[in-house]
Amino acid sequence: MRRLVHRKSKRTRNGPVLHYMMDITRGDVVRVVSGDDKGKEGRVVRVDRKRRRVAVEGVKIVKRHKKARSEGEESAIIEFPALIDASNVMLIDPKSGEPTRIRHKRDKDGVAERISVKSGQAISRA
Repeated sequence: MRRLVHRKSKRTRNGPVLHYMMDITRGDVVRVVSGDDKGKEGRVVRVDRKRRRVAVEGVKIVKRHKKARSEGEESAIIEFPALIDASNVMLIDPKSGEPTRIRHKRDKDGVAERISVKSGQAISRA
């Protein structure tokens, strides 16, 4: 009977860090399509490509208690938007103002641009 041996080649602990390709960038206006904040719109504040999550202003506001570390500093409760999954938001169509899927297309200069599926207009990167 063969002995079970742990093979180092199967270990992924020190492997490359994956970054997901995302259609949403910082500054885009999006609408939340699922979750507790469904229907809310806001501007994307932060994008985490490693975990495929985004932070939208005014959506999923959480509170953190900040303790004073020095004499001059005061304790406070800080509110900020938490990260939500990128699949729960959709870009807003510039023409109709409705959420839309996007396509990718290269223009005449060879620059990749995002095209709205609903209206066919280009969505500029903010």
